[in-house]
Amino acid sequence: MLPSRRRAQFVKTHALVRVLFMALMLSTFMPHLAAATSAGVVLPSLAPVIKATSPAVVNIATRGTLTERVAGNPLREDPYFRRFFNLPEGGAVRRRQFQSAGSGVIVDAKNGYIVTNRHVIENASEITVTLLDNRHFQAKVVGSDEGTDIAVLKATEPHLTEMPLGDSSHLEVGDWVVAIGNPFGLKHTVTAGIVSALGRTGIHPHGYEDFIQTDASINPGNSGGALVNLNGELIGINSAILSKDGGNIGIGFAIPVNMVKAVMDQLIAYGEVKRGLVGIKLRDVAPEAAESLQLVNARGVEISEVAPGSAADHAGIKVGDVVASMNGVSLESAAQLRNGLALLRVGQSVEMRLLRNGAARSVTLTINPPSTLNRP
Repeated sequence: MLPSRRRAQFVKTHALVRVLFMALMLSTFMPHLAAATSAGVVLPSLAPVIKATSPAVVNIATRGTLTERVAGNPLREDPYFRRFFNLPEGGAVRRRQFQSAGSGVIVDAKNGYIVTNRHVIENASEITVTLLDNRHFQAKVVGSDEGTDIAVLKATEPHLTEMPLGDSSHLEVGDWVVAIGNPFGLKHTVTAGIVSALGRTGIHPHGYEDFIQTDASINPGNSGGALVNLNGELIGINSAILSKDGGNIGIGFAIPVNMVKAVMDQLIAYGEVKRGLVGIKLRDVAPEAAESLQLVNARGVEISEVAPGSAADHAGIKVGDVVASMNGVSLESAAQLRNGLALLRVGQSVEMRLLRNGAARSVTLTINPPSTLNRP
């Protein structure tokens, strides 16, 4: 064995070599990371990514008025009592002022477009945007979409900095990410973590979900802020957290930027998302059925109902068909197909690869306007 002094020196030297090797690898494969120096040792840093992206992240302060019903005497809720005394239903109505705060991301500096969450600006009559350099100005709502919780604002302020949009389809679990926002009213707070999971659903069951899960700290006020990759690209809009007391426990959710892009384009063009109808109901393929159909990774989407006269009906889709892919993209869940169809505009066509009785076939259907079909 080595003497204790030599052994300590060996351990110290070995640790230094590991640090230098990691710094070299990071600087080689992650060129956007800086090399900071501490006690002669070169260390990687996220500072360049933060400096490049932070000016595009804004604070959003809102004011507005809420109308709500106030619980009164329990007797007022009794139908007989209300009818006997000719009282209106629902109790008294109260209007109250509110203030709230959130975050947003400048995605088009030339036109002044800012993306945020719908719930950040909901019911707001006044929206104030504050930049990293403390400039502040008013913004107007271009449009918002309840289904995806996305909203687009517009401002006419000069010299804005936009954030480039990435491609969330390339994300993998374990990728490093940075969250930038204004939690609890604190300006421009940065946290870092990894992508913990992809394609999360069940967070807001009545919406269109395909969440990125991350352990980068997200707290109240981060909503609408940026989830950024190490290339300094926007890959998600921070939207929700899983928490019992409202604080961060390492489970946060962001809307993938590819979904944001599709919704944003429609909001800018029309002020709303023009979703059409396909006329099908979906469910995940049961494991035993997936095995018999020889599906890749035992995944697929089964058609459980087809509305007569719908786009799906005209395309020849039948109950029991299994959709293996849409526009060449393999499907793993009913939620994935539902989200994909929801982001298509009226009049767009989509190609589906089906499995029926063991045979593969392809169909093309065109998204119908909602008015052409009464059934969901």
